[in-house]
Amino acid sequence: MALVLAILALVLSAAAAVLAYRTWRRVSPDDGLDVPADVAGLRAEVARLKQEAGRSLRHLAVVRYDAFEEMGGRLSWSLALLDDQGDGVVLTSIRGRSEARTYAKGIAGWSSEQELSPEETEAVSRAKAGA
Repeated sequence: MALVLAILALVLSAAAAVLAYRTWRRVSPDDGLDVPADVAGLRAEVARLKQEAGRSLRHLAVVRYDAFEEMGGRLSWSLALLDDQGDGVVLTSIRGRSEARTYAKGIAGWSSEQELSPEETEAVSRAKAGA
């Protein structure tokens, strides 16, 4: 009886080894190049996403102020919307007693060809400092 159990154990262990080998062959890569190719692909995708994110308007700052002495509540504002290179726009809304005016000035390389008001300059500086 012990001999029969020993032979049965030997047959079962051989079957388990064959099954384990077949499973390993299905799961493991054939040439070992799959993992590096996947890593390289992921690195390329991350680099592309970083480049794309650099062009997004990620540097924002708002400066609120009173444009006129008779107006309170700091209802006027300048908003800088810039990317990583300092390109973008400054939007300004000046609120008066009976009207509001809105202006947009282009920004390139953290500066503008148009003259910026002190509040617009502060908004660009704050956006750059947040970079």
